[in-house]
Amino acid sequence: MSGICCTANETVMRQGVPLAGNFLQQELAILTGAVEAMVVDVQCIMQGIVPLADKFHTEVITTSRKVKITGATHIEFDESKALEIAKQIVRRAESKALEIAKQIVRRAIDLFPKRGETHIPEDHNPLVPGFSHEYIDYALGGLYRGSLRPLNDAIMAGRIRGVVANIGCNNARVRHDELFHHVVTEFLKNDILVVETGCGAIASAKQGFMTPEAALEVAGPGLREVCETVGMPPVLHMGSCVDNSRILTVLAQMATEGGLGEDICDIPAVGMAPEWMSEKALSIATYCVASGAYVILGGSDGPVSGSEEVLRLMTEGWEEKVGGRLEFVEEAEEIVRRSIEHIDKKRAALGLPEYDASKWGRSGDRRMPDLLEIPFEERIEAVYGLAGK
Repeated sequence: MSGICCTANETVMRQGVPLAGNFLQQELAILTGAVEAMVVDVQCIMQGIVPLADKFHTEVITTSRKVKITGATHIEFDESKALEIAKQIVRRAESKALEIAKQIVRRAIDLFPKRGETHIPEDHNPLVPGFSHEYIDYALGGLYRGSLRPLNDAIMAGRIRGVVANIGCNNARVRHDELFHHVVTEFLKNDILVVETGCGAIASAKQGFMTPEAALEVAGPGLREVCETVGMPPVLHMGSCVDNSRILTVLAQMATEGGLGEDICDIPAVGMAPEWMSEKALSIATYCVASGAYVILGGSDGPVSGSEEVLRLMTEGWEEKVGGRLEFVEEAEEIVRRSIEHIDKKRAALGLPEYDASKWGRSGDRRMPDLLEIPFEERIEAVYGLAGK
């Protein structure tokens, strides 16, 4: 088993099912020739996967009554009884769900003998997924003192310049994952902690940004110190993009913790979908703006670019009303520039020290490599204060 898109993000968090890729790779998965069954639910499904699967031994199976595709096999996953209060009915619902799952697996097994030559890429990267708001609490404060206070303190001190939530699907109008990779690389260089969901999270996982060791190579000096201390990646995997309320929960908790203003709109943070392409991204963006976040949608021009009044309403009007604003920005460099500018503006408004990367070291053990480079006699004197014998 392996997963693609948001379903994969949830199963890798809960069951450890490995990721096979993000939105624009679902057809490539079939092209490997190694897929017996592609099981889909309700979103981010390319209509072209059925005619493509017909060229191979792959069977496309739809499972939701909301989604039926011509040429696909429909095996509906019925969850209705699981909502009943009675334990007996719940047990029956679970039993039915298990039977449906067994039926799907059985079909895949029956197709295995038809498998031809396979072409599975050897490139892969590890990741540490599952940073829910509860686990971030635990990672920063432990079992009994879970808290976001260490994160707030790091931002207030300037070790972490700010936070960016980088989410959304891939857009076929731009090179696959290019915008995600560019903006995340630049944010990490500038000591900005990145949290991600959805296909954006998978894009960073493919680049190797979601392991603690990545901080040693790609993070700025301040962010690197924090990652080394906590043992966390510089980019945090927070699940699927249909549950970005997790990110808002973290932001609300940061505001409640104190030191970074009274509301989400006061925090040095930016939300973005650099390769947005669906109505889902717009709905997520607007509820984040309504919560007070500054949100950027990139990769393509906005659908309202022809109206200056609507653009003014989404920026100045919404910011005046709820504290958040929505902007459409096509170029990756401009996305980074505006994000950093906004973060620095919020830091200044809070009276926090101006960001200065030179204040922070390359590593907690940075002195040891320097000592190892000098002659032995001088090293002994530097360490112990007396000449070596």
